[in-house]
Amino acid sequence: MNWEKLKSNHFFKQPVEHVYASTLYDIAQYDKLYENSGDLQHTTWQEFYKKYGTGFRLFEDIRDIDTKREIICVWFFKDRNDRSGGEDIILAGKKITYRPNTFLITESKDIKVLEKKDEYFRRPFIQLDLPRNVWGEILKRFDKIV
Repeated sequence: MNWEKLKSNHFFKQPVEHVYASTLYDIAQYDKLYENSGDLQHTTWQEFYKKYGTGFRLFEDIRDIDTKREIICVWFFKDRNDRSGGEDIILAGKKITYRPNTFLITESKDIKVLEKKDEYFRRPFIQLDLPRNVWGEILKRFDKIV
């Protein structure tokens, strides 16, 4: 993944260490993935996997975030027709906005997802397999720039 694009304003220490970033993945490439999110065998997804070599899984709703993982790394694929504010996630008491093409990375398991107000829209996301050593490299980099 494009972790080298992370900037100091993407990293937060409070209330728990986390990354929240929306400028990591090229919007044109994201749009191609979004358009083909119903078919993970599509060429665009195969190219994504080939380029980054990381495992991932598509979920239909953010209520399904797997908090049993050592490092939680989610990439939001907000429905284009959903015009809601999107403050649907609470991370250790802090509201996190569910925005398209945005990443949330944390070790914290203190994640609560609010029930959606409009059942017409899905809240899909990709959960990436982020190894501990990669998370450690990200944290080391931020220790140097924060």
